Amino acid sequence: MSALATQTVSQAVSREIRLASRPVGAPVPENFELVTTAVPEPAEGQVLVRNTWMSVDPYMRGRMDDAPSYIAPFALGAALEGGAVGEVIASRDPAVPVGSTVSHFLGWREYAVLDAASVTVVDTRTAAPADHLGPLGTTGLTAYAALTRTAPVREGDVVFVSAAAGAVGSVAGQLARRLGASRVIGSAGGPHKTRELLDAFGYDAAIDHRQGDLPGQLAQAAPEGIDVYLDAVGGDHLEAAIGAVRQGGRIAMVGAISGYNAAAPAPGPGNLFRAAAREATLRGMLVSSHFDLFPEWIAKASAWLADGTLRTRQTVAEGIEQAPAAFLGVLTGANTGKMLVRLSD
Repeated sequence: MSALATQTVSQAVSREIRLASRPVGAPVPENFELVTTAVPEPAEGQVLVRNTWMSVDPYMRGRMDDAPSYIAPFALGAALEGGAVGEVIASRDPAVPVGSTVSHFLGWREYAVLDAASVTVVDTRTAAPADHLGPLGTTGLTAYAALTRTAPVREGDVVFVSAAAGAVGSVAGQLARRLGASRVIGSAGGPHKTRELLDAFGYDAAIDHRQGDLPGQLAQAAPEGIDVYLDAVGGDHLEAAIGAVRQGGRIAMVGAISGYNAAAPAPGPGNLFRAAAREATLRGMLVSSHFDLFPEWIAKASAWLADGTLRTRQTVAEGIEQAPAAFLGVLTGANTGKMLVRLSD
């Protein structure tokens, strides 16, 4: 690292969002605090990254609770974590030189010092940096793994996707079509989002869950039932999907956002035995178990982005101080496509 770089780092400060208190029920702004800290210098084998984009995602709500789960809870009084993309501005590892664009997991802060081994250099020639947090990131991979491994789509299937206008769902509907689905149905909240499903994301039918009678709407959209369901919502959506599933149907349980803010355990579907009678499969899915698919997915999705056949949307908040509001917005469905926070140009 040059003397100039050392001087620049020693004078730099970074703002970060910390977890001030654990939410009870729905998170509120008071659960977060904005703190200014000095930027440490990278040690041997480390890099300093100026974050340009960060992601906020529904799974982060679970990490705010001090409870056992598949990923450790956030620590009180410490910066939160999550996907981010940025530029390397100082490096002590020749494998990741200054000027590289990298993705990593220390979002919620403007600058991050990381081991070089924990960052991934991304190719910005074929896709924008922010795409590596959306269609080329874990949200895109979630859709791909769910519909090829967890609940594989077969030729002629009828596919139902919940949270279909979100980061995963907006990719999943298009992917289901590529995998041979004969009909793709999405659920979203409100007329704007349901119109986006039809006009932008290629869905055949769009259900507005805010209108109620989800089983009735699904029966109208899929009168002969469904073969595959990608579940990001749980609750009434999962129950409606079980009610519509055909013999040998497959359900990928990716998320259950309807219950993330519940103060007590949410009840399970009242019609669960119907899945047994239909010999359907309900299978949980963690994207971290499918990282081996990343190269395959990025190669395919990059080509589709380049030729315009994979259509995406972003909802962007400006500045680290807006990150808590952006996260709260994800939990209430304020986003179309991927919710991102732009930290710098």
